[in-house]
Amino acid sequence: MKENKKTNPPKKISRVVVIGTSAGGLSALKKLISQLPTDFPLPILIVQHISPDATGNILIDELNKLNTLKCQHAKSGSKLEAGYLYKAPSDHHLLIDSNKKIFVTKGAHENRSRPAIDPLFRSAAVAFGAGVIGILLTGYLDDGTSGMKAIKRCGGTCIVQDPEEAEYPAMPRNAINNVKVDYCIPISEMGALLYKLIPQKLPKSKPAPKDVLIEAKIAERVLSDLASVNKLGDQVPFNCPGCGGILWKVEKNSSLRFRCHTGHAYTAASLLAEQTDKIEETMWTALRMFEEHKNLLTEISRGKKGVGSQSANERAKMSQVHINRIRAILKTANNENGDDMPT
Repeated sequence: MKENKKTNPPKKISRVVVIGTSAGGLSALKKLISQLPTDFPLPILIVQHISPDATGNILIDELNKLNTLKCQHAKSGSKLEAGYLYKAPSDHHLLIDSNKKIFVTKGAHENRSRPAIDPLFRSAAVAFGAGVIGILLTGYLDDGTSGMKAIKRCGGTCIVQDPEEAEYPAMPRNAINNVKVDYCIPISEMGALLYKLIPQKLPKSKPAPKDVLIEAKIAERVLSDLASVNKLGDQVPFNCPGCGGILWKVEKNSSLRFRCHTGHAYTAASLLAEQTDKIEETMWTALRMFEEHKNLLTEISRGKKGVGSQSANERAKMSQVHINRIRAILKTANNENGDDMPT
């Protein structure tokens, strides 16, 4: 008879590490993950801003070369396992659902990004409460700040890379300016800090605030309607750049954020950057149309004689005036939009 071997059931996951980064993230993540051993006792989930047409394989391959954690793309429905690193697939949000499983979705963009950091941090805060350790690294603009705030409000721990050493300091600096983070340290100290935090007894988790729950459900596409967004704030006279719908202002007493009822979400900085891009796109379209209009009028003036020819020629000259004005605006915008560049 074959001897029955007892297998130990997997340990229940009560803590999780979530990491967000953007520009400069590859180097930062390698420095952080290289400090962790193969038997790291927690699962780690990562969101790095990448373009929709990128595979994200470069980051996975580079992290696996470190021979530390087992790194892979996150798959919806998978259980979280200690010693594994799960990366958000390109053009998809990475979340943790109410059953503490991985949830991957093509929900609406947040802060101009998909994957975005805030949805992951927010969902982790709802699922794990005080058991969340959130880490925010280098990047542009301020994705991750609202998510850090959710982690803090649910009793979790917030760690931010020291902006002085960050390749792109805007993202960690915005978090520090808007959230009472627990630690602001160089990446070289984060591995030791994690091992200091892990054995500590978990404080009692705070109930997830109603607004955090609503936004977490919207990201899962479970809840996305007028009644839900109305509970988060008040309508404002701006349109959503993503879908053209009405925007609501949320977090009235804190840093400005905006949401539409279909799920798009923006910090003030990301909304400004998106509006800037839309304006530029519209100006280029207007420039093309005025140039085509002028060229047609020029052709008409060449083919006619008399009053009609003179009228077309004058209108072509007026079109050139508009063309020069639009070019001047575009030139000025290109020189001034450095802070609004997308991640």
